[in-house]
Amino acid sequence: MPEIPAEVREAARLAPDHWLGMVDPAWRGEGPPPGWALVGEWRSGMNGEIEEWRANEDYRPSPTALGWPEPTDDVDEAVQRASTGYGPVDEVPRLLAAAEVSVLLGPAGEPLAARTPDGDAVIPVFTSPGHLRAAGLLASETLRVADLVGRLPQGHRLYLNPTGAVSMVIETETLLAALASGAPQAPSRIPGPTPQPAAR
Repeated sequence: MPEIPAEVREAARLAPDHWLGMVDPAWRGEGPPPGWALVGEWRSGMNGEIEEWRANEDYRPSPTALGWPEPTDDVDEAVQRASTGYGPVDEVPRLLAAAEVSVLLGPAGEPLAARTPDGDAVIPVFTSPGHLRAAGLLASETLRVADLVGRLPQGHRLYLNPTGAVSMVIETETLLAALASGAPQAPSRIPGPTPQPAAR
């Protein structure tokens, strides 16, 4: 049984013989939370004391519950929320389309290509200086995603924050659609001259 919060003990005292639900604090929706946002339930006995805990098998832990670091920017937050089911997946390309990102550079100054563990051809991109520094002391360039798309090698997709708690591969077609829709400006700028070595 998890530690019982003081407010749950008080609720049990006021409502004997009831099931008292615990909702993941990251849930932001209106109205009753969905079943997957419910961590579990405590049961209060007839004397108003907590007697039982029932975990919810359908619970989806939020980024906070998983112990992930605080997001570094709006895109990183959208990736974390989408990866855990607490936000829409289509929010990621929408925000990314208006952002600036950093890419590592190859020997000829081109965006450095790589492969994911699944074998997908990708261009790693970093939405914050922290994610970029975690990649090591390598030459990099900061540019708008709208400018980067035209430099993608054929068959490559963007690989968001591979050094983060969670990463995401973005389909090029989805990103192009977000760019065409005139996505709003997102505060995801990474200051500094370009190209530049990543500072430790």
